[in-house]
Amino acid sequence: MKKQFNRMRQLANQTVGRAEKTEVLSEDLLQVEKRLDLVKQVSHSTHKKLTACLQGQQGADLDKRSKKLPLTILAQCMVEGAAVLGDDSLLGKMLKLCGETEEKLAQELLVFELQIERDVVEPLYVLAEVEIPNIQKQRKHLAKLVLDMDSARTRWQQSYKSSGHPSNVQQGGAKADSLREEMEETANRMEICRDQLSADMYNFVAKEIDYANYFQTLIEVQAEYHRKSLEILQSVLPQIKAHQEAWIEKPSYGKALEEHLAISGREIAFPIEACVTMLLECGMEEEGLFRVAPSASKLKKLKASLDCGVLDVQEYSADPHAIAGALKSYLRELPEPLMTFELYDEWIQASNIQDMDKRLQALLCTCEKLPTDSLNNLRYLIKFLAKLTEHQDANKMTPGNIAIVLGPNLLWTHSEGNMTEMMTTMSLQIVGIIEPIIQHADWFFPGDIEFNLTGSYGSPVHTNHNSNYSSMPSPDMDQSERKQQHDQSRRPLSVLLIPSLIIKGQFTHKCHNLLTRSKPVRLSFFHETKGTFLKNILGILAVWLSVNIKSKKAAKDN
Repeated sequence: MKKQFNRMRQLANQTVGRAEKTEVLSEDLLQVEKRLDLVKQVSHSTHKKLTACLQGQQGADLDKRSKKLPLTILAQCMVEGAAVLGDDSLLGKMLKLCGETEEKLAQELLVFELQIERDVVEPLYVLAEVEIPNIQKQRKHLAKLVLDMDSARTRWQQSYKSSGHPSNVQQGGAKADSLREEMEETANRMEICRDQLSADMYNFVAKEIDYANYFQTLIEVQAEYHRKSLEILQSVLPQIKAHQEAWIEKPSYGKALEEHLAISGREIAFPIEACVTMLLECGMEEEGLFRVAPSASKLKKLKASLDCGVLDVQEYSADPHAIAGALKSYLRELPEPLMTFELYDEWIQASNIQDMDKRLQALLCTCEKLPTDSLNNLRYLIKFLAKLTEHQDANKMTPGNIAIVLGPNLLWTHSEGNMTEMMTTMSLQIVGIIEPIIQHADWFFPGDIEFNLTGSYGSPVHTNHNSNYSSMPSPDMDQSERKQQHDQSRRPLSVLLIPSLIIKGQFTHKCHNLLTRSKPVRLSFFHETKGTFLKNILGILAVWLSVNIKSKKAAKDN
């Protein structure tokens, strides 16, 4: 208690200037003392923020920590979703691959965080919460010892002065000796503490490069983690792309013509063939075809049906304007026009030729420069449009009218700008290109053309993943029957038609013509599971009888 009182009195005297304050640390060590506080603040803040970045639960065992990682939870969710969807679904395959990849990334993240904790987080904690506080604690202890030394010296000096009187010589001398011994003892303790503190401070300065290595280690460990993660991602990306490229059910709207044809194995784009074939059936005499706008909802639904390759012919046969709108939309949404950007200038130059014979020759020359895919589809479309003009008395669609409404969807400039303005500016020139091609379709593209190339309005390579058990083969079927039913099941259920080759092989040519002119015949019995072979025979006989009745009725009418 007395020692504390002496310290307080000495501190008060030093504060008001009554006593001198002894400074036992050099200027360099005083600068180090200031840096201690700054380094402690920075280390503490960095440790706190770095700990918050870690996703794993600190202190938990390895297995428990791995299960709690968000990436592990995500991977498990993806794998479970893949099991629900199945491997025959593209989404299921993607989820399975991505789930396995996320699991690998989670393991790499776990290793990364454990290394960060060991090599960075824990050393920073020791620096901020142990090493620097120990030095600061020792500095406070030194300050107390300095106060004790100053207090003892002050009291010794006062005692020495008072012992100068003759009456106090003997008593004062003994007290002064005692105070001198106390002063020397406190000075000795202070020097020991000062030397220890100085050594710790110098060690702190010398170890600053080690402290800096913590942050270098952080970057190196992060770089290694991201490098390994990148390797995992790069190894799985080719597999993902391969699955997507192998998947045949891809949207056709907005996709490049070459890509769509390569994937589907077709020569004519599916939306073009489907729309043309349906229009040949139900829209050739529809007034204002391609000019009258269809119902927006119907058009959207039809485009979606064409995109997924499943088309209900009966539903849209009563609305030819929706079919025509879907065809126009497909042509307009192509990334590159059917008549190509590359030949745009040549088409325009040909349209500016006044002499019709020379213009036709120039158009033919340009047409022959088209890529094979574009040329085949343009030929198919122009032949259909020429056939459409044969009914212009009923549908009011002359070659000029067709060129006006369809031309801007077949050719446009690659230049940036407002599409509407460009179409308006170039409309006359485009009409001058499309109209003569339609008028002289047989000269540009000699020979007849088969419009219904696939024998149905559905995609020939479409697989219906929503088929029920009725599409499964019966156990008593032989291999040929199984193959036949498998081939039939690859076509959309809503558009199953009698293949023209079977008709040609089993019915007369006249019956075949009647069938191909009539609306598609639905044969649901092709998908029955029991007695498949017998029911197929009965179904064919039923169709044959129906055709015979139609044939006799037609002959009677004639």
